Order: sequence, then C-alpha cells, then structure tokens
Amino acid sequence: MEPDPASAGGAAPGRPVLQASAALVGDGEDIARARHIAAGFLTRVQAEHGIPVSQRALDLTQLVVSELVTNARKYAPGPVLLDLQVTGGVVEVAVWDSDPVLPIARAADAGRVGQHGLEIVMAVSQAFAAQREPVGKRITSRLALADDPDGAPHGRQPL
Repeated sequence: MEPDPASAGGAAPGRPVLQASAALVGDGEDIARARHIAAGFLTRVQAEHGIPVSQRALDLTQLVVSELVTNARKYAPGPVLLDLQVTGGVVEVAVWDSDPVLPIARAADAGRVGQHGLEIVMAVSQAFAAQREPVGKRITSRLALADDPDGAPHGRQPL
C-alpha cells in the first residue's frame, strides 16, 4: 500500500489535515479527559471546517479513545499520548504508551467478564494497526466520519 502523503506529514492537494494531540499524565481522569478531547476535536472539525461528522462517528471515536487509553493506563507505566487526525472523511485515533508488548485480541468467550476492549476497537474500526515504536508501541484505529448512505457496514482493512 502506498503511503498517504497526509500521514507522512503534509496534506495531499485539496485534503486538509486537521490534528489534535494530548499527553495524558497518568492521573485517574485520563480516560474521561481523552473522551472529552476527542469529542471537542470532532465538534470543531465539523463547526469550523464544515466536515460532516455523524453522531455514530462521534460516539465510536469516543468509544475507541476510551478503550485504547484504558488499555494503555492499565498495562503501561508512564504517560500516554493521544493523537487525533482527520484526513478526508476519516478520523485516525492513535494512542502511544511505553510498553513495547503488542496487544493480542482474545478468542471470543461469552463467559469472560471484561477484557473485550481490543475486540471492540477492532470490530468498529475501518482499519486497525498495532506497531512497536523505538520506545513503546502505537495503536491506531481509523473510523469513517459519515455514515454510509445505504447503511452498509464498512469492512475492516489493515493500515
């Protein structure tokens, strides 16, 4: 797959790149703060740039942010970095943490209580990736901003 010029640091012609980033410091309010940042970012994207953001996209983005930040806080010591980027009709959510161990989705188990966050993120994402960084790892999810006009679900693709 060819790299997207927008993700390489510059906007493709005619496609603005809108970004927001936050360092979460590790207190008990990180998850709520991250959801609030995501909601505010998408609200500004729609209000200031006229890019349509469906209620479903807003809700799913907050869910993905919540699950990824929760996992980072639970399994990695230190700060968590949240990056949000809108390119075209997609929002990309990336969460970095200091633990280099990549997460693995568990097999479905209706009797398991909890620990379904990664499965949820993968199910609602158009694309998903987990990659090691020079320090730690980055988990990335892409979500469509607008609902499909005919209501068809989008298939998940690798990043």
